[in-house]
Amino acid sequence: MSDSDFSLVNKCLLATPAIKDPLFAASLVYMCEHNQNGSMGLVVNHPTDQHLDEIFEQLNIQCTDDKIRNQPLYIGGPVQLEQGFILHNKAGDWQKTVEIATDIHLTSSVDILQAIARGEGPTDYLVMLGFSGWSSGQLESELQDNSWLTTSANTDLLFHQNADDKWQVAFDTLGFDLSKLSPVSGNA
Repeated sequence: MSDSDFSLVNKCLLATPAIKDPLFAASLVYMCEHNQNGSMGLVVNHPTDQHLDEIFEQLNIQCTDDKIRNQPLYIGGPVQLEQGFILHNKAGDWQKTVEIATDIHLTSSVDILQAIARGEGPTDYLVMLGFSGWSSGQLESELQDNSWLTTSANTDLLFHQNADDKWQVAFDTLGFDLSKLSPVSGNA
């Protein structure tokens, strides 16, 4: 496979112990875009103590379902924290939706939040503030420096696992013991 064929879209990055930045330590990042111009992903395992009801209140969206109102907000990354993103499972007729995989979509328009509040939105979703971004070649360099491991993504991992368990669940799919991972490694 040539470098131009290499894509991390619809994959997950797992932060290795080499990452000391508290924003990314033990992070699981779902990759939404990866091309010659750079990369964009969302941290899917760092919920905040804020909930969806705070967004509904700011946007004057009515929602009476406590289960929906109490969904946690996630910090998708340190870039554009004022921008909201909804990672979700089913396609809909929302204004700004991108299909990342057949069963995984990303929407950044308010109409999906209105649909969620009415109980007409996707069944599985994560509401993110901000995103994780890398300039051209930056992520590839971090991969070469062994800051990240990569694994497949799926809806169970993204939407059905407890946030605190996602990193370990994803790591377990790699088939080796984390305690045996050397903090110092090289490339052949």
